[in-house]
Amino acid sequence: MIDPFTIALLLILFLAFGGLSMGLAMICGAFTYLLLGGFDPSIASETLLQGLFHGYTLLAIPLFILAADIMNIGTLADRLLRFSQALVGRFKGGLGHVNVVSSLIFSGMSGSAVADAVGMGKIIITMMTKDGKYSGSYAAAITAASATIGPIIPPSIPMVLYALVSDQSVGYLFAAGMLPGLLMGVVLIVMNMIIAHRRDFATDEAIPLRELPATTFRAIPALLLPVILLGGIYGGVMTPTEAAAVAAFYALSISILLYRSVTFKGFYQALLGSARSTATVGILIAGALTFDYVVTRENVPQMMADFLGQYDLSRVGFLLAINVMFLVLGCILESGAILLIIVPIFLPTAQALGIDLVHFGVVAVVNAMLGLITPPYGLLLFIVASITKQPLVRIVKDLLPFLAALLVALGVITFVPDFVLFLPRLLGYKG
Repeated sequence: MIDPFTIALLLILFLAFGGLSMGLAMICGAFTYLLLGGFDPSIASETLLQGLFHGYTLLAIPLFILAADIMNIGTLADRLLRFSQALVGRFKGGLGHVNVVSSLIFSGMSGSAVADAVGMGKIIITMMTKDGKYSGSYAAAITAASATIGPIIPPSIPMVLYALVSDQSVGYLFAAGMLPGLLMGVVLIVMNMIIAHRRDFATDEAIPLRELPATTFRAIPALLLPVILLGGIYGGVMTPTEAAAVAAFYALSISILLYRSVTFKGFYQALLGSARSTATVGILIAGALTFDYVVTRENVPQMMADFLGQYDLSRVGFLLAINVMFLVLGCILESGAILLIIVPIFLPTAQALGIDLVHFGVVAVVNAMLGLITPPYGLLLFIVASITKQPLVRIVKDLLPFLAALLVALGVITFVPDFVLFLPRLLGYKG
């Protein structure tokens, strides 16, 4: 007879591949396990409610989503894009550079790769393809690649999810993501530069240098948002959750009072969009919390630790295996599911091997983000394909050099922990 745990796993896979959200699939799997195992099904509900009730940090997620949606409906994104264009738009392959730099800046506010691709990405893709200087597939590819930076540089919704399962400081995780995010931006700019010279892209029309001070001045209120957020968190003035509330309020305030770019209808649409996105993330978290009880009861983390222990893996070997596994899983699973279900299984082993959990968190999040552009699932690939109306095959072909560059960055992030932990240690982290 097949044991209840196996049946639950098969049911989750069947429902997920059948089109049901991963969160609901996990809830169904957990209830099936409890019923077949002769346990009280109310245990699942109790576990879910306790997890959500004590998850104060989770309140940051809907607030960061709202802040990103407000920036998308206002002119903040446009001002940041023009600022990026003034900085790097004059170089060969300029709009490609603008794409990456704008993602770096915008990511410091939204914390969401999808928000970056849908908001800023839609604008820059239109700019790149307008005069035929860049193909639609190339614009889509570099947009998808640069959007992965968003959740690495703080604020970061995936970092909040990792903090939930690992019990690590959100503030230190945010700090640990700064240098890796910048490294990912640098490798993408270098690759865009190489491709631009190889394909002989035309030089884009640049904003005159004399306009740079005025463009910078107009963008300052938007650029101040990440400064206020991070300064408040690391200065001990705000918790990450309070910082998320400040981010949403600040984005709304400058959009209405300063830029006067948000209408009541636009604000209402932003609230609706944020509610839908929050509900999606909330269902995923609910499913993960419910199924986590099943995983813990079956002693899966210890079994996995014992399994890996028999191979006597070193830190390097373990991290290499984890990278390969996460990248493969990223082809078929949502990034949230990887962080909430798969990562906790390996946390005990990582601890036993002496791997710093803040460093491990950054590695996990970067892998999860690369999963967003890894075929065949690649959520960001589908988003940019729908924007550009380009065949997915063509986008993937143009994406491969950028994916290779990001894998090089992943190698540095994985095997040079001092690089990742430099900023957290400056801020008092003892790891």
